[in-house]
Amino acid sequence: MNISRFPRTPLAHLPTPLEPMTGLSKWLGGPKIYIKRDDCTGLATGGNKTRKLEFLMAHALDRGADTIITQGAVQSNHVRQTVAAAARLNLECTVLLETRVIGASATYNTSGNLLLDGLFGADIRFRDGGTDMDSAMQEVAESVTAAGGTPYVIPGGGSNRVGALGYVECARELTGQISGLGLSFNKIVHATGSAGTQAGLAAGLAAMNSNIDLIGISVSDDEKTQVAKVHALASETARFIGVEHGVLESKIRVNDQYIGDGYGIPTEGMLEAVQNCAQFEGILLDPVYAGKAMAGLIGMIRCGELSTDDTVVFIHTGGAVALFAYDWLFNS
Repeated sequence: MNISRFPRTPLAHLPTPLEPMTGLSKWLGGPKIYIKRDDCTGLATGGNKTRKLEFLMAHALDRGADTIITQGAVQSNHVRQTVAAAARLNLECTVLLETRVIGASATYNTSGNLLLDGLFGADIRFRDGGTDMDSAMQEVAESVTAAGGTPYVIPGGGSNRVGALGYVECARELTGQISGLGLSFNKIVHATGSAGTQAGLAAGLAAMNSNIDLIGISVSDDEKTQVAKVHALASETARFIGVEHGVLESKIRVNDQYIGDGYGIPTEGMLEAVQNCAQFEGILLDPVYAGKAMAGLIGMIRCGELSTDDTVVFIHTGGAVALFAYDWLFNS
């Protein structure tokens, strides 16, 4: 697998560490858990989107773009990292933020990722929940073009075949680290939402004919919907990098039992996961993605889906800055 032919702009601190979670593993009574620290990618407090942005921003620069346009929820980790990347590359950045979480405290709309978006210089525009965000971004792009600029639209989460290249490369990086440790891992668990992280990993693992079981813990969509979304993007990404045998749909595993009442809405499992990772490992998870993914990992251990014979890699996708927007949960 060689993705060096694709344009790439250095933005991330790589490789990210792969560390044992000894305290958490002991508390749970096994299995062995390691954590892939993609919260340590460096850009704007880090996160998984920085890997994607290395390829997306290079694609934008190749096309002469001067304005980046993207979208996400009010506390979007993707938006925060995109705005920071645009600032580093001296590009304008307009972001559309959709109100998806109703009833949060006042700090939700002033702190965390949103505070940093403003600090990095974003042109921030809010949209009501249920807005067709792709159409809304296209309208902004047309206005940029009409004013003589050159827009580049990045989909929510950076999840297209270009962005997914970041996690094709992560699959290679991770398997190399696993080999270097002389260990045998059989499970990878991570949050899955806009699909690009899981799709890139699935395409990368397929390219290497790896048998590691990849499990996405959904933070928004039901299993059937998420599997279809991930498989479509994984298949497109595999073709893009020249993997002739593609990605089998059976390799796309999604667990939708830890979403709770919806995207960004807290659950008891998430609270437990965030608190215990902080207290047993000194690691901060975010309340929207990694917190729910870790709740899924803990739940799968407790119900026997993951056994003491397994060795699991948990991919920390970052976003702990969003904890400040959910301060009301942790101050009670």
